[in-house]
Amino acid sequence: MAFELKRFWEQVHVVEAEGGYTVTLDKRPLKTPMKRPLIVPSKALAAEIAAEWQAIEGKVDHATLPYTQFAHAGLDQAIDERKEIVAKTALYGETDLLCYRAEAPQALIKRQAEAWGPLLEWSADTLGAPLLVTTGIVHVAQPEASLKMLAAQVQPYERFQLKALYDWVTISGSLVLGLAVAKGRLTAAQGWALSRVDENWQEEQWGVDDEAKKLADSKRDTFLMVERALSLI
Repeated sequence: MAFELKRFWEQVHVVEAEGGYTVTLDKRPLKTPMKRPLIVPSKALAAEIAAEWQAIEGKVDHATLPYTQFAHAGLDQAIDERKEIVAKTALYGETDLLCYRAEAPQALIKRQAEAWGPLLEWSADTLGAPLLVTTGIVHVAQPEASLKMLAAQVQPYERFQLKALYDWVTISGSLVLGLAVAKGRLTAAQGWALSRVDENWQEEQWGVDDEAKKLADSKRDTFLMVERALSLI
């Protein structure tokens, strides 16, 4: 049986530490799952983490600690697994959501083109990475030069910025869209809306499925949260 951590602390504080700020539970500093000191670059981000731990009553549910998990990922996975994360992120360029269009109806085809066309133009003109568009779900091989250019765009990202980019890309299914959010071409809210063109169309036609909505809301919350977390650094 997995160990369940329950609240044992009375006070939660933000404390200045070497390299930034940490959070203490009754003077015990938080650590990451890999036992690194949980030290974040700003007091503002540490305050969000502290608020999560202060709000806990009873058992610790890590699903209610998004800022803490964001810090864990930036301090553990984005360091220990950086090469793998960069490679997984760049791989989305081969099957980018924006390149796969509906065959019908015409209204959806038009909506996809209006939503995604400008981003593909941005990829070609600004990132130097033109991508091919196809209809249906049959894989289309993208230009090797474009994939290399997109992969090169991912390389500079480190720690918390890499964590955010990874989330934006994997949740949306689009490397181009994720890079657009990371580079300020889009806000996270705009990026989320553009990633949901197909799903929104289906809801308009057939109504909202409660389970699908619950999952989508969770993904949306993460998509927006990482933008705010970065803004606090």
